[in-house]
Amino acid sequence: MRVLVTGGAGFIGSNLVDRLLADGHEVAVVDDMSSGDQENLVDAAKHDGFALYEMGVAEPALTGVMEAWRPEVVCHLAAQISVRRSVAEPAHDARVNVEGTINVLEAAHRAGVRKVVFASSVAVYGRPAVIPVPHGAATDPRSPYAASKLSGELYLATYNALYGLEYTTLVLSNVYGPRQSPEGEAGVVSIFTDALLAGKPTVVYGDGGQTRDYIFVEDVVDAFAKACGPRGNRERYNLGTGLQTTDRELHRLVAAAANAPDEPGFAPPRLGDLPAMAVDPAPALAGLGWRPRTELAVGLKATVEWARRRREALGTA
Repeated sequence: MRVLVTGGAGFIGSNLVDRLLADGHEVAVVDDMSSGDQENLVDAAKHDGFALYEMGVAEPALTGVMEAWRPEVVCHLAAQISVRRSVAEPAHDARVNVEGTINVLEAAHRAGVRKVVFASSVAVYGRPAVIPVPHGAATDPRSPYAASKLSGELYLATYNALYGLEYTTLVLSNVYGPRQSPEGEAGVVSIFTDALLAGKPTVVYGDGGQTRDYIFVEDVVDAFAKACGPRGNRERYNLGTGLQTTDRELHRLVAAAANAPDEPGFAPPRLGDLPAMAVDPAPALAGLGWRPRTELAVGLKATVEWARRRREALGTA
């Protein structure tokens, strides 16, 4: 099968590219490298069935790329992911996440693509009334980023109604794992990992009781790979573990994996941070045959080991 991955040089996207190539598929990546890294594609580039197109998803040239590559499936992960930047620059957020998604869908339609697998976010749920967030829960976007992701979901349904273009939406909780950068709009796992390995101070906001649902990147990639097949059409599935982990407990687990002191500093809570989040992944088992398999301590150990090797390779250990 031929698959095109937008955002394929990024954290999740590059892990997905490696998985698809390992499964024997041909893979093309579209990435403007604004947050992606060609280093993530070093192994992928060794495959004959790999191609890289350095461009943004909103560029008109995407249509030509799609028509030349003729993928059967498009995995659309490219996005502006910073909630704070979306608030400060909502028009930029819309250009990348709304106009970019429309451009991807239009190019996919013109190229005869069978299916688009779309990466959405738990941000679409706002402050959910029930945790873990159930399948089919009401949406309540509270940032331009969340609104843009929900808009993408609506456009998927529209293109399905117009042209029969199939889709599956995967709503991601807090993804962590190898290749996640501690810079920019980073996940707290990579921030804690980088600081603890470097012997730098770490900070927990509030009293440390805020919770999140942490899902290992290999499990997320497995869901995308499964969604590329015939299952899950016109569905939205939550990808998480259903388990809540406090910030304070997360710090303890990362410190243990890094063999570092569990002595974070504390700072006032940040305005707008959710007090709790977790999602119910059970419907994805019935719909995709998928379940999260990696325990948090195991995934954190793998993440820390990857980060340590990378620091050694860069000479910063």
